[in-house]
Amino acid sequence: MTMSELPSRAPVLFLSHGAPPLVDSTLWVDQLRALAGRLPRPRAILVVSAHWEAAPLTIGSTDSRTPLTYDFRGFDERFYRTTYDSPGAPDLAARIEALMPDGTPVAHDARRRLDHGAYVPLTVMYPDAQIPVLQVSLPTLEPEALLALGRRLAPLRDEGVLVIGSGFTTHGLPYLTDRRPDAAAPTWSAEFDAWAHECFAAGDVESLIDFRRRAPGMPYAHPTIEHFAPLFVALGAGDDPEQRPDEAIDGFWMGLAKRSVVLT
Repeated sequence: MTMSELPSRAPVLFLSHGAPPLVDSTLWVDQLRALAGRLPRPRAILVVSAHWEAAPLTIGSTDSRTPLTYDFRGFDERFYRTTYDSPGAPDLAARIEALMPDGTPVAHDARRRLDHGAYVPLTVMYPDAQIPVLQVSLPTLEPEALLALGRRLAPLRDEGVLVIGSGFTTHGLPYLTDRRPDAAAPTWSAEFDAWAHECFAAGDVESLIDFRRRAPGMPYAHPTIEHFAPLFVALGAGDDPEQRPDEAIDGFWMGLAKRSVVLT
């Protein structure tokens, strides 16, 4: 199926975005480019990243002149010179605010645009930076509330907006003993990833919601849970959270599971 034959309704993604050096992984870059090539080109992109927690729901800058948020440290200087000057998306910001329930507060932060959970994968997927991009915060880490947020955002898909939940399927950085890109996955990472795959295959959203108690490898796979939380926004924005998603990317990087899924 060619891009022109794909339906205009945009899909939803959960991406394991990784650290900035993931762009040096030929395999990850090839996988992400192939994924983007299978998608209809979106009219705009909305990203909910693990790296921005703020309540109430906060809408980031719609001005492309606002600097990127280099929310990391200890990497090569070249990663702090990355740019991604995509157009702002003020109309999308207004639509998101309108989609929220009456009386629900929505904040704006004109100083914050895109963090690396947003721009790192987008530099690979849409390197021309011509598509308007907007980032909003994670207003909570509770899965049920994030599913509800995703359901609120779902109508944007009919307007050609690609909704991306950007996190990581496992993110136990404090427990990694081998941080080489090709390091073998620790047991806790491999077991959590296999469990997530089984949940996706079975449409077992109930277990995913209760991952802190049910998933093997916890709490090592997610000593803090913000990197799994964007999945629930993506599931909520999908047509049916219990549908079997397309597990478009799998495998490990630095021992962490980079499983990423597409929901329609």
